[in-house]
Amino acid sequence: MKHTTGEIEIRVRYAETDRMGLLHHANYLVYFEQGRTELLRPLGKSYREMEDQGFFLVLHKIDVKYRRPAQYDDVLTLRTSVSRVTPVRIEHKYELMRGSELLAEGASTLACVDREGRLQPLPDWLQEGV
Repeated sequence: MKHTTGEIEIRVRYAETDRMGLLHHANYLVYFEQGRTELLRPLGKSYREMEDQGFFLVLHKIDVKYRRPAQYDDVLTLRTSVSRVTPVRIEHKYELMRGSELLAEGASTLACVDREGRLQPLPDWLQEGV
């Protein structure tokens, strides 16, 4: 089993900030989701394809440690990595950087469910690819 890591660049948009011009705390979670989605692309798959096949990844747990605020128009780098895979769950770690400065770090656990919300094994291609 490989442990996949990827990086994406994100520019903070005005609509993502609060009245103080800082990235609103909820948008860090949106960025983390974007990072997870992009990890599938090198495997030749997308979330859409996975869901069309009847596999849904639901958020079971998420933690964020905010260290420094991001601001409007900052260019950030999000590093997302798979830290653990079980037959029904995937755990990710995140580091959001502005240059060499760590702004936030996090971790999440996703569970694989079917259309009725029952736990099911991850698709083989995903277990083998990450």
